[in-house]
Parts: sequence; structure tokens; C-alpha cells
Amino acid sequence: MVWTTYKEKIKRLSHRLVEAQKPIRILDAIKWDPSVEQELKKGKFRQMPTFGAEDYARMDLGYDPVLKIQELQDLAQDIETSLGKDDALGGLLQKVTEQYVDVVHMVTHRGKKEFWEYSKKLYGSPKDRFFEDKNTISDLGQMMYSILTKIDQKTLGQDYPEDIAAEDVVKTLNERFSTYFKDENVRARLSDGILADAAAGGDVVKIREKSMFSSRDIDILEVHEGWVHVGTTQNGNQQHVAKWLSKGPPRCAATQEGLAVIMEIFTFRSYPRRAKQINDRILAIDKVEDGANILELIEFYRTEGYSEHDCLANAKRVFRGGLLEGGAPFTKDISYCRGFIENYNFMRAAIRAGKPHLLPFLFVGKVHVDDVPLLYQKYEEGLIDAPKYLPPQFKDLNGVAVWMSFSSFLNMVDLKRVQEHYDKLFKSYS
Repeated sequence: MVWTTYKEKIKRLSHRLVEAQKPIRILDAIKWDPSVEQELKKGKFRQMPTFGAEDYARMDLGYDPVLKIQELQDLAQDIETSLGKDDALGGLLQKVTEQYVDVVHMVTHRGKKEFWEYSKKLYGSPKDRFFEDKNTISDLGQMMYSILTKIDQKTLGQDYPEDIAAEDVVKTLNERFSTYFKDENVRARLSDGILADAAAGGDVVKIREKSMFSSRDIDILEVHEGWVHVGTTQNGNQQHVAKWLSKGPPRCAATQEGLAVIMEIFTFRSYPRRAKQINDRILAIDKVEDGANILELIEFYRTEGYSEHDCLANAKRVFRGGLLEGGAPFTKDISYCRGFIENYNFMRAAIRAGKPHLLPFLFVGKVHVDDVPLLYQKYEEGLIDAPKYLPPQFKDLNGVAVWMSFSSFLNMVDLKRVQEHYDKLFKSYS
């Protein structure tokens, strides 16, 4: 038997993991047939559409799920055999591999209650708690709703009309990406096959044709889709050994989306209506877990002032793969707010512990925030390459360090008493 180094073993297993997950495309597997939307519109959003497990079963996954599960299970066993039960990096690789097994189980149960059970296991539920805290993700959503609905957008500053065509958005983003991704052919391009207004791939940001955008939307797309989603993929691709970091299993979704939201806020590009749109996804998923059907969810969005197009698009995000009659949503969209809290707490803890050097490694690839200390350790051992593409705030950490230092103390302040003090003051001068 030819002797191999630890680094060679990791690289070989990483390559196998990348190849094994290639045909697994979650969003493609759970997308709706156009007939669902047509039925909803034809019934004027008062009649339940028909689309369930039998319809999903006719949609080809592009691979044999039984064989794929066996392949992934064999890989997990080979990781343990090759690296040993107690190897930390081996444990991480096994965890990722086993998640893909759950992903295959989830998509094979499209249109059934079990789909939601796997979705909760992979992405979580609004009823989950933050660490050992008493507060749930749903609690966050309800608190944010109570605050954001009180804010009058007109009092905040200038208006940003959505008067920029998708073609012009693509042009502007490509100019900016050529500066940020100097050595890579990262591009924005038009697409008519995506649900959201924009979606990031490995080296491309897709912009939905016929959508209209504001200048502020372009700024957000630059940092959210470009700096974070494409940037972490490119940093993963740059890895000489740990190629699996270019691929994002569900366990990385919250860290990725939370990091994207953080960058919107750190660059002062976000705004309350945008935050409310993200937060409303928590409330929507919570409603559907509690039994709301698709018609009821569309009506919820309608009462919140969303357009017919946006009501339908938001409902699709929650019900794709699940049950239209309610009780079994796709829970991925809690990732944005959940990830913001988890990343922010990690940053505060790292600064407080005197370990700011860990923060750039949030961008080293598609990672879970809890992986960062291990990946930094492996960087020092020469197994992980440092992230090449970093936002300015994470190249120079001075500002973030000060922000997080003050933030650590703010948690100790009794906000209730502060609010009572200023409520009296506001009332006196209103």
C-alpha cells in the first residue's frame, strides 16, 4: 500500500464529497409546476390548487436517490476509516456528508409531512431557541415585526424609486465585480428562470428579467450576492486541499445568509422595508407550521401591503416541497435572521476573547459559524488557505472590533428602563 499524507487524504475525500453532491439540487427538486400559480390566479386566490406528492414524484431528480444515499454513506464510512473516529476535520467532513443523506431523504418526501421533518432537521424551525437562551426565532420575528411596522419610511431620508431595468443592473454590477473580483471572471447576467429578483451561483449573479430595481437594490445585490455568496464560493474554490468549502450544505445556510444580512447592515445599505421582508419570512413559516394553508398565507402577505406578485412569490418560498394545505413548510428562510444573530454573537464573543483573527474566516468558504475555530487551526497547520476575497470591513477589523466591544456592554443595559425613560420624553414633546 502506498503511504499517503494526512493532507492527501483530506484532499481525496474532499474531492469525493464535491463529486457526490453535484447532482443534488434542492431548489430545482422542489420547484412548482407553473400550473399551481395558474390555478391560484384563475381561482382569484380563493380556491386551493392541487399539487402534491404524486406530482413531485413525476419530477426527475436527475439521480437515483437509493444509490446516492448508499454512495454518501460509503463515503462517510471511508472518512472515518481513513482519518479515524477522533479526527476533528474528519468529523466535520462526516457531518457534511451525512447532511447530504438527509437532503436526499427530504427531497424524496416532497409533498408529504416528512418533507417538513427533514427540513426542520436541516434548517431548523421558528420555534428553535438561540443556544440555551429562552428566546426563540419566532420571538425575534414578532419583536422585529412590532418595531419595523411602526417606522414611517418617509421620515428616514430620500426615496429610492424602482426605476432601473434589469439590463442596467447587470451592467452596473459587472463594473463593480470587475473591481472586487479582480482575478476571477465573476459576472452578473439576466435570467428568466429564478423565483427571487436575484440569485447567486458559483461565479455568476442572476438578475431576473423584467424586474425593476432601485439604486439601493443594486448596492445590496453587490454585497449580499456578490461579496458574500459568490465571494465565499470563490474562496472555497481557491482552496488547494479543502475543496468541499466551495459547496454549501444546509448546515451552512444560516451562516451564509446571516453574513449577507450583516454586510448589508455594516455597509449601511439595508433599510426597514427590506428588513421587514426578511423578517416576515419567519412569521410566514411559523404560521404554516401552525397549520396556515397557502391561501391564508397569501392573504397574510396581502394585509402587509405586498403586491400580488410578491404575495405569490413569498408563498412559493414557504410552500415549495411541502403541503399546500399547511402544516409542513420549507423552513430554509429562517436562515437570514437566525444567521444574523448567530454570526453577530460569534463576532462579539471572538472580539471579547481577544481573537479577532478568526473573523475573516467566516468568508473562507461555505462554513457553519461553529466551524471557524477548527478551520483557523487547520489554516495554521497549512491545510486551509486564507480567504482571498474579503469585504473591506474584514480586511481592516478596527471598526468591527470597536463596534463589537460596545455591543458587548449594551447587552448589560436594562433596555426596559431606558425605553420607559425616553417614552416619557417623547410623550412630552409629541
